Amino acid sequence: MDNLLALYNSWCGKKPAKIEKLPQSGSNRVYYRLIDETGKSVIGVIGESKEENQAFIYLCRHFTHQKLAVPELLAVGDDGLRYLQSDLGCRSLYDALAEGRSAGGRYTREERQLLKRTISELPRIQIWGAVALDYNQCYPQPEFDKKGVLFDLNYFKYCFLKATGIDFNELKLEANFELIATDLLSVDSLGFLYRDFQARNVMLNAQGNPYFIDFQGGRKGPIYYDLASFLWQASAHYSTELREELIKVYFDSLKHYKEVPDFRVFNDTLQLFVLFRILQVLGAYGFRGYFEHKSHFIESIPGAMDNLRELLSKNKFPYPYLVSILKRMLALPQFAPKEEEEAAARKDGYRISASNIYKAYPQDGPATYSKYDGRGPLIVKVYSFAYSKGIPEDDSGNGGGYVFDCRSTHNPGRYEPYKDITGLDEPVIRFLEDDGEILTFLDSIYRLADMHVARYLQRGFTSLMFAFGCTGGQHRSVYSAQHLAEHLNKKFGVEVRVCHREQQINRILPAHTIKE
Repeated sequence: MDNLLALYNSWCGKKPAKIEKLPQSGSNRVYYRLIDETGKSVIGVIGESKEENQAFIYLCRHFTHQKLAVPELLAVGDDGLRYLQSDLGCRSLYDALAEGRSAGGRYTREERQLLKRTISELPRIQIWGAVALDYNQCYPQPEFDKKGVLFDLNYFKYCFLKATGIDFNELKLEANFELIATDLLSVDSLGFLYRDFQARNVMLNAQGNPYFIDFQGGRKGPIYYDLASFLWQASAHYSTELREELIKVYFDSLKHYKEVPDFRVFNDTLQLFVLFRILQVLGAYGFRGYFEHKSHFIESIPGAMDNLRELLSKNKFPYPYLVSILKRMLALPQFAPKEEEEAAARKDGYRISASNIYKAYPQDGPATYSKYDGRGPLIVKVYSFAYSKGIPEDDSGNGGGYVFDCRSTHNPGRYEPYKDITGLDEPVIRFLEDDGEILTFLDSIYRLADMHVARYLQRGFTSLMFAFGCTGGQHRSVYSAQHLAEHLNKKFGVEVRVCHREQQINRILPAHTIKE
């Protein structure tokens, strides 16, 4: 630490007024925020590996020369173990996506825009960053090679597959591993392979523009690897629709930097790297979870298995023995999907099912998606109104929703004691519930509304409208609207906005997490 402070003093001519140690990352480097008396800060780094530090320093200077969005290198210690870089702030892409991630992949429009902005910048560092780059400066190796591929595949075999207890023929499996390595290395779309391209390694400035950090493990390699690594990260819970959208964003951006193959060819190649990346990740999860007994990695396995299950269902890979082993592995009880969770949205009202909600016959081909899919979160609007004053207008642009006529039920407004109160008041509530007609009426509406809300949550839609009309918009419609609103908010945890139009009453029942 003394040497880092000496480097800071040499760089700016004074000691920092304040020092903050930053949370430890996955590497052995230690980061500090060094702040002067004016509040201006830089990041000080202490690393144990001189070779790793040298790789970062070289790449950072090279990328800065190429005008890429990376931190500025300010000063380097004589021992090569300490350096100063510009402070990119405290907000990473991972932090910015926290709500969508915790909601099981229900990313808002703003969060999706951040993802698109980030993924569209990836080709810039992969292609422009590779121009005149001396890969011999990379650490721990200069390029993506067969030895590394086979190491990762065997890491999966020994640290994950064997731990499941599945019996398999090692020679047949090794033969398929050799084929995968050959196919991965035959790809000619080479550039700077970031290697650790993930949301934690993307910082966002005040304008939401992405900056890239922790690229010191990069090397020469196929550009598909980083895209697969980012989009199939298990904990991110990206929906199929969102992945497809981000792949297209990346592909369109890549065309500005190099000639690209037909999109279908591009996507087929990408799926091979997705398979490799999932196996690589499962190897890491197996070692950290099964052997080091770290619960976080055990908890991450189901997400990776879901990704693998979906990948194998949509692609035919030319590695029959490996595929047969993977399918046997997926069929094990501990990895079997929870059908009830895939069939419907979670109770908290925020998660999109990991499965494809559009069940089609094979001859129909893949389902298409509307522009409203996956945007979320859902907001339900419930109105009460008087028919004499017209049905409430929809302000979402979706054309409205359900309208229910309450006029067939017994009307409290026909009796003097209830003329000046509404369906929110206890006497009216007691009248309606003692009579019972309104309860039978609402029971069928609850079943219909529950089915509809669950489907909208599954598809990631943002708006659903219910309206209840009666003669004066005062008693039956007010009671029905209020009770449906409270029912949906309680059951699904969605935000519900209630408008009793004729009473000029507006209320919001906020979204919340449902306790299991």
